[in-house]
Amino acid sequence: MQIEDKVSQILNTKNDALITVQPTATVFDALKVIAEKNVGSVLVMQGATLLGLFSEREYARNVALQGRNSRDTKVTEVMRAPPLTVSPETSLDEAMHLMTDHRVRHLPVVSGSRVVGIISIGDIVKWVISEQERTIAHLQCYITGQYDTVFTRA
Repeated sequence: MQIEDKVSQILNTKNDALITVQPTATVFDALKVIAEKNVGSVLVMQGATLLGLFSEREYARNVALQGRNSRDTKVTEVMRAPPLTVSPETSLDEAMHLMTDHRVRHLPVVSGSRVVGIISIGDIVKWVISEQERTIAHLQCYITGQYDTVFTRA
């Protein structure tokens, strides 16, 4: 199954606020933001410049398992840098392949040099499920003769 929908379509359904930390933040500070915002990662940014990505995975592998102290370790010491990114025009199929091939769960979305959002594997799974439900509804209407119904994305 190939998904030709674009990353921008997911971004259009999400809150456009970026969840970021400064490069001077400690891992503990970043983890607090992750917990408060109930997300799996934060963008590490200096002004409008994307420096890296810090996620729960980076914490587990580069801090906890290495015996580092999260209050003393700067996020820049353990973040994924440079982060793997996609553009709003990247297909979801390509984004899923990137995530799988590089074993990442989050992709910052960059347009030109500007960060415009972030997508997660969960966002893509939710999108695929929604599209499958929509296709099933179309088929049910076709089979029952109610195909004149107009379907719109909620």
